[in-house]
Amino acid sequence: MELLTPSIGNIFWTAVVFLLLVILLTTFAWKPILSAVKTREDNIHDALNQAKLAKKEMEDLKADNERIIREAKIERDSILKEAREIKDRIVAEAKDAAKSEGDKLIEAARQTINAEKNAAMADIKSQIGTLSVNIAESILKQKLENNEAQNELVQNYLNKSNLN
Repeated sequence: MELLTPSIGNIFWTAVVFLLLVILLTTFAWKPILSAVKTREDNIHDALNQAKLAKKEMEDLKADNERIIREAKIERDSILKEAREIKDRIVAEAKDAAKSEGDKLIEAARQTINAEKNAAMADIKSQIGTLSVNIAESILKQKLENNEAQNELVQNYLNKSNLN
């Protein structure tokens, strides 16, 4: 049981060693430990501040990205609208040009048809005139085969000329 009950000398020397240990730790170890803890605390505080700044910067970047995306969509819509307007204008111009060209071709075809029709009419008139002269000539030859009919025709023609 001696081991369980401490003697005064043991208590004294234990207290002296403990006080020496506390003095030594306070002098040599406590300050470096506290400064290390303080440094670690400052580092953690700085890291938290940097995380807050990074979070704020990320929010700002996200807002900028959303703004840029909205502007890009607006610009895309305006470009598409302009492209549609240009397409519609080009299509309308092409339709107008095609209509104009078609009208010109139709007019040229009408003029060609009229010219060919007039040429055909002139040819028909010429053929009719030639045919009429041939028919009249053959009729006159049949009627004027004798001299008496020829003299009578000449006499009628002269009488009509004198009267006019």
